[in-house]
Amino acid sequence: MDDPINKKQVLGQWKITPTWTLFLDRDGVVNQRKIGGYITVADEFEFLPGVLQAIAVASKLFGKIIVVTNQQGIGKGLMTDEQLIQIHDHMLKRIAENNGHVDKVYYSPFLAETNHHTRKPNPGMAMQAAKDFPQISFKRCIMLGDTASDMEFARSVGMKAVFIGNPEEINIAGNSFDLDYPSFSDFIKDLNAVLVIQ
Repeated sequence: MDDPINKKQVLGQWKITPTWTLFLDRDGVVNQRKIGGYITVADEFEFLPGVLQAIAVASKLFGKIIVVTNQQGIGKGLMTDEQLIQIHDHMLKRIAENNGHVDKVYYSPFLAETNHHTRKPNPGMAMQAAKDFPQISFKRCIMLGDTASDMEFARSVGMKAVFIGNPEEINIAGNSFDLDYPSFSDFIKDLNAVLVIQ
């Protein structure tokens, strides 16, 4: 999978059209992770390089873009739902200012130990999205994430799974995802190139 030509071949074989949906994890895919903590105010939210442009391109390629994020900082009492919504409003405003569009942001505020059905890797947020947007078909979905939990979430409902980052760093098995890219931006560059050729 390391050969870029192979990755583009695979993307071509998926035959992506605007009927497809892109699911995005938030921390580590859209924005910088806060090491050892939680982003609790909009000032701490920092888009990763190239992400705003990538979402703008993705908005033209996909029918829907959905963000799915575990936010147990709420369950721990470190922030409120209202604070998280303010962060997401800030994120969506910046995306819109850069000609991008996200249809909906789903979050799970529950603690990891509760194993709540909405908390990734459980598929609750995917199920809610499919309920809210009946045109979503999981076999026409791609999930971008930077954890094994994200890949498991994708696999549990039959989405294509794209790992963002270096899989060796977190010791994730190669068979748990379809493709890997260093960043969201790198994935979109390849996908856009493939779709332009087609």
